This record gives sequence, structure tokens and C-alpha cells, in this order.
Amino acid sequence: MAVGLREHALDSSRFDILEAAATCFMERGYAAASIDEVARSLGATKGRIYHHYPSKADLFADVFRTGMAMNYEALAPVRDLPGSALARWRRMAFTHVMQMILTKPFQRAVWLGVEMHLRGATTPAQRSVFNALIESRTRYADIFRGVMLEGRAEGAFRFANTSIAVQLMFMTLNSPIFWYSPRSGETHADIEALAAQVVDFARGGLASEGTTDA
Repeated sequence: MAVGLREHALDSSRFDILEAAATCFMERGYAAASIDEVARSLGATKGRIYHHYPSKADLFADVFRTGMAMNYEALAPVRDLPGSALARWRRMAFTHVMQMILTKPFQRAVWLGVEMHLRGATTPAQRSVFNALIESRTRYADIFRGVMLEGRAEGAFRFANTSIAVQLMFMTLNSPIFWYSPRSGETHADIEALAAQVVDFARGGLASEGTTDA
């Protein structure tokens, strides 16, 4: 697991719930996943879940929140290191891809939450919570946006429309949450090599030219 993963839980009991719930949401989707299923995966009663979370929506929101907190924490040590914008972007992008791999269930929940928000598949009571979660994700993307613009000014990137470039970049960097599965005998070095390939592919996309920003 990623460095600092457990620190996002108030205690080990809550962390275990979040981890089990993230896996259930990843495998079943929001609608099909249930508190019963999370409890079964923990070998616990529903009461253990309800002690921390009054509803499935509250549990899902905390999985989303924790996934984003993990990303911010992982990015913090590398985002302000000295060097060119391209070097900083590479470190940030590599860190992000590693998060997608090492904390995949949480990151799939973040993606699922964004999809639910865009479809309006939340209740009015949930909407304000989701708005705050989506804003957190937007601020995270803006960190990359700033470095990308610096890189374009330095000549490292040649993308034209910034918003499109950010979206396509994250589609590439986030892609392991859809296709990555651990392989027998896989080492951490193997995972890092895979992540580096994803970063290289995203880097190539940012070197292309297209329609200019409006």
C-alpha cells in the first residue's frame, strides 16, 4: 500500500472499513454494493460499520475523501522540488500513476464519485458533500495545470487547449485503475517501470499541437 495510507483513518477499525468498502465499490459499483457486503468482507456485523457511518452514502463519501487525501499527501514531497517544469511534471505524474496502482480501490471510488456527480445521481442532501469532494479533486488537477503551463512556456510542451490537455493527460495517468492487475512475481520495480511507461505516453500527448485556447 502507499505510504501514509493508514494515517487517513481515525483508527485501525475505521481504516479496515474504508479499505473493505473501497474494494466493494470497485468490484460492485455504488448501487450494487451494500453495507452488508462490506461487513461480510470484514467478518463483522453491520453494527461495526454503522458505528462510524450512518449510511452507505456517508461511507462512500469518506472513501472518496480518503482517496483524494492520499493523492495530496503523496504529491506534497515532489511538487515543489527544484528543477525544470518538465522534471517537476514527470515526478508528479509518476507519483500520481503509482497512486492509481497502489491505492486502486480508493481511486476507482473517486472516479465513480465523479461519474455519479456528473450524472446527477446523488440526492439533494448528498450534493453539497459531493460538491466539496469534486472541488478537492479540481484543486488537485490545478496543481498539474500550473506546472503544465510552466512547461509550455519553457518549450517542453506544445499543447494548445489547456483544458483539453489536462483532461486527456489525466485520462492517461488514471488509466491503471481500469486495466492494472498485480501479476505473479511482480516486484515494486516492475510496478515503477510500468508507471514510467504511462508517464512517457502522457508526455507524448502533451507535446502535440491543436486548437488554441478560446
